[in-house]
Amino acid sequence: MPGGATPLLIGLSAVMVAVEDDTPLVLVTRRETGEDALPFGPFNPDEHRTFDLSLRGWVREQTGFELGYVEQLYTFGDKDREMPEATLSGAPAHARVISVGYLALTPDARPAGAPFEARWQGWYRYFPWEDHRSGRPAMIDEEIVPRLYTWAAGKERRLERARIAFGIDGARWAEERVLDRYELLYEAGLVAECGRDAGLPEPDIRLGETMASDHRRILATAISRLRGKIKYRPVVFELMPERFTLSALQKTMEAILGLGLHTQNFRRALDKTGLVQGTGAMETGTGGRPAALYRYCRDQAAATAAPGLATPRRPAD
Repeated sequence: MPGGATPLLIGLSAVMVAVEDDTPLVLVTRRETGEDALPFGPFNPDEHRTFDLSLRGWVREQTGFELGYVEQLYTFGDKDREMPEATLSGAPAHARVISVGYLALTPDARPAGAPFEARWQGWYRYFPWEDHRSGRPAMIDEEIVPRLYTWAAGKERRLERARIAFGIDGARWAEERVLDRYELLYEAGLVAECGRDAGLPEPDIRLGETMASDHRRILATAISRLRGKIKYRPVVFELMPERFTLSALQKTMEAILGLGLHTQNFRRALDKTGLVQGTGAMETGTGGRPAALYRYCRDQAAATAAPGLATPRRPAD
């Protein structure tokens, strides 16, 4: 490199999301360190015409999956975020790795199978404080909040960030602030990645499973994006099979948001969009009352937003 400049390497990180049995899943690989990691591959400008084609190609090679819905998330380029030799074969040890993150949605969470080592994991194993479907997780007020108050003592700006991020002192829990909450915990030294990156001991609590490099931050970015977008664009249908019940659709929304939804409001809002159409068939064999099967009207969605579908269920409901 001229002038001894640091070489730049461009990689692509894929956050592949599916929902199965009311559990939001993300596809992960395993690093030699034992940490989970997002699928990651190099971009070679001499071989790849576009980022998108490169991403689809190496995801197919690494995991056996063909990507469907994909959108670009963000570019992650913090210094020392990745060890080049651990991610890109033959990379110079002093290179700086820039990663372009992508969000991919699929209705099919099938096992990757041999020879692929990728596997699906529930994303709440990495962010256990984010699942509020059965109420506010006890760990927030019992473990996280006291430590945040200690960290923020006497610093009003820190206190205000903690209140907003974690819904403290009457502040509303904003489900789409996943990235804000993770970055606050990192800054406060409460997640293991912080100690690892700084060469310090791990914190005295275990707040979710760690991920390699800044991959938990990339995953938090993807969840934030999806939780926000699912409220106004019909991307939830990219996670659904060709035919589905309205109950399954609602449960998928709830799994992504980490919140319960008001069923009547959800059905009413869905009716107004015209995004689903009955197939005339019924779901049977579940042991319960047969339920009507619907399909997604993709043509209608081209000009339709989906406002109001994600109306949270309040405690009084």
